[in-house]
Amino acid sequence: MKQRRVAITGLGLVSPYGGDLGDFFGRLCAGESAVRHLVTDDPPRPLSIPFVGCPAFDADAALGKPLASMMDRFAQLGMAAAFAAWDDAGLERAPGEESRDRWGVAWGTALGGTLAYERGYRDLWQNGRDRLSPLTVVLGMNNAANAHISIQLGLGGVSMSHTVACASSAVAIGEAFRRVRSGEAPVMLTGGSDVPQAYGVARAWEAMRVMAPGDAATSPSACRPFAADRRGLVLGEGGAALVLEDWEHALARGARIHGEIIGYGTSCDHTHLVRPEAAGQVRALEAALADAGLAAADVDYVNAHGTATAEGDPVEVAALRQVFGGRAASLPVSATKSMHGHQLGAAGAIEAIATVLALREQALPPTAHLNPDTLDPACAGVDHVFTARRGVPLRAALSNSFAFGGSNAVLAFRAASR
Repeated sequence: MKQRRVAITGLGLVSPYGGDLGDFFGRLCAGESAVRHLVTDDPPRPLSIPFVGCPAFDADAALGKPLASMMDRFAQLGMAAAFAAWDDAGLERAPGEESRDRWGVAWGTALGGTLAYERGYRDLWQNGRDRLSPLTVVLGMNNAANAHISIQLGLGGVSMSHTVACASSAVAIGEAFRRVRSGEAPVMLTGGSDVPQAYGVARAWEAMRVMAPGDAATSPSACRPFAADRRGLVLGEGGAALVLEDWEHALARGARIHGEIIGYGTSCDHTHLVRPEAAGQVRALEAALADAGLAAADVDYVNAHGTATAEGDPVEVAALRQVFGGRAASLPVSATKSMHGHQLGAAGAIEAIATVLALREQALPPTAHLNPDTLDPACAGVDHVFTARRGVPLRAALSNSFAFGGSNAVLAFRAASR
């Protein structure tokens, strides 16, 4: 079976920096943290954590009130990102003369509509109500975002929801890539969205002791991947979408091409639910390189999973050292979660866009709050990007996403070329 080249013709974001792609990447390169201190007065006691929100996002303005009212916030973020990517690709929002029966959606979310379910639980157990909104199920279901996207854009092909914890949207992008490359679908809209700010969700993550502490003064620098004094991850909300398109199909309609997706590798550590293992990550990295036809010397950048957890960061660096061998010491690596936080199921898509923009702009964003003096010796052995690098020749790059459950996903991208 002939394998087709897969172009990236649309990018869309709902991020803490807004939706402008250039501004998003510019702020990452500037090392600008979007982490703020979140305080809620939810019972039984206030929640006080570093968090990354999207305060400028207005669902009613972005989607229209009737449509927004049919969605939980995670789906609203996803739909807005999907619309932005679709428009960026120069595609009509309503079906045209060309049949879209083979065009599809692959979406990632770790949590789905937790806000809708939490409202229901509060109504039942706290507010004493005996009936819930009849929309609770359709607001909360994990496939709500991809279902709405398919309906609103008239996409009659596959509509998949992928829930693989923090690797959800990376897996969604990889599976969408495979469908376009095989010729099964000429166009796939893919990405992910998540909103982990439901009180119960935040408390659950807090109980795992993997979240960075912080107050109003220290929260912006709370997430410090690879630093010796790192204290954990910072949760965030967001949505990101990519339009993947058969290369010839894109050229035939005169589409602008941001970049090319060329490989995808997955694996499972199969050893522990929450403790990562380098061997599993190595398998995913090697699978992605093989799938892309890349040698170690061909990779010019890795956007790391880099959550700033005590165990996760050294394991990821160890896997990179093993896969890249002597090349590792000169392999640029950065973790943009240090600035935009960890959007769980949406993180892989946000970081995929950051990686595509790095290739497009020939620039590398840094790991914020990290410098040679604060680097953990256990995370040494790669070329950490401490400050942005511009005008660097970038040909190919990887984006890593590793998840609880031992699931690993690696995406490979190449700078656009004809």
